[in-house]
Amino acid sequence: MTLIIAVDGPAASGKGTIAARLAQTYGLPHLDTGLLYRAVGAKVLADGGSLDDEAAATQAARGLDAAGLSDDPRLTTGEAGEAASRVASFAGVRAALLELQQAFAAQAGGAVLDGRDIGTVIAPNAQAKLFVTATPEVRATRRWKQLTARGSDIAFDAMMADIQRRDERDAGRGAAPMVQADDAVLLDTTDLGIEAAFDAARRIVEAARAKHGL
Repeated sequence: MTLIIAVDGPAASGKGTIAARLAQTYGLPHLDTGLLYRAVGAKVLADGGSLDDEAAATQAARGLDAAGLSDDPRLTTGEAGEAASRVASFAGVRAALLELQQAFAAQAGGAVLDGRDIGTVIAPNAQAKLFVTATPEVRATRRWKQLTARGSDIAFDAMMADIQRRDERDAGRGAAPMVQADDAVLLDTTDLGIEAAFDAARRIVEAARAKHGL
């Protein structure tokens, strides 16, 4: 039986960690779709282009090779995250990456995908849908600790402003804005550690499996 798990939510909500753990638990392939947009933004910058140039970003998306993205340290930086948020607002970029993401979701047996529009656009028929969130303050703290632990020199206030800016951009874009799917279950991780958050996510998936007879 096919089990597709869609995990959506804003930056630093914990969705990536939860999605990876769910994939491991259910023996399913996992795609962090945010890495695709980070790779597109990084390619534009590496080519000396502008993140405001939709044509350049769309060209980068069309030529994207998704292999090995999870091992590229350049894609874990704050700069890559900001670049991803900007190029993700372009309809051309999203269209170029749509087929790649949908093909991943269509694998035999299913898959786990996390991003901003998995449950609404990429895999609207997913059997299990989660929308993972937390307060902006908590998400900024998580991302700030993560980046400073890697040696980044960024002030917390700047991190907070970045989180708020990305939230506004993701929710306000015309192409596939970040919204909770009508049939997605909300998981607020504000007051949850990773184990508690994962346990809550697993219970949501188990309820979905029972509902669909999986």
